[in-house]
Amino acid sequence: MSSAPEVDPAEVARTLVLRSLNAAPRTRAQLADLLASRGVPEDVARACLDRFEDLQLIDDAEYARMWVRSRHQLRGLPRRTLRYELMRKGVPSEAIEAALEIVDDEGEFEAATALARRKVSSLSAHPVQVQHRRAMAALVRRGFSSEVAARALRAVEVEPVEDY
Repeated sequence: MSSAPEVDPAEVARTLVLRSLNAAPRTRAQLADLLASRGVPEDVARACLDRFEDLQLIDDAEYARMWVRSRHQLRGLPRRTLRYELMRKGVPSEAIEAALEIVDDEGEFEAATALARRKVSSLSAHPVQVQHRRAMAALVRRGFSSEVAARALRAVEVEPVEDY
């Protein structure tokens, strides 16, 4: 009668972390959740994650900078939304705030203006008041403050629609 070989929890943790990082960058909190969900003891998980941080394979500050840079440039997301996303991923608040310094007020305004322009142009068949109301709602839902949204809408000139 042969029994299954004894599994080393440290080896399991290393393998899980390496596979996960190979697929995509992850935060320490995401990896800790993964290890916990797979039944890796907390002390083994902590030691494994500490070692990966020492090797600079886990770097929450760099992860946050990369996340902010890509999500702001590609999707035009405002700081408020980016902060929330990073908080949900378990990034420490100091790393979040440092990463958000990449997005300045002008960059956020430009992103809001671009979204306002797209939204207003898609609503060109509607009266100006409807265009403004719906564009404002879209900007605020995306996470822009009402001040930035209003400023972006003022920057986008809307031609009144003629009734036929």
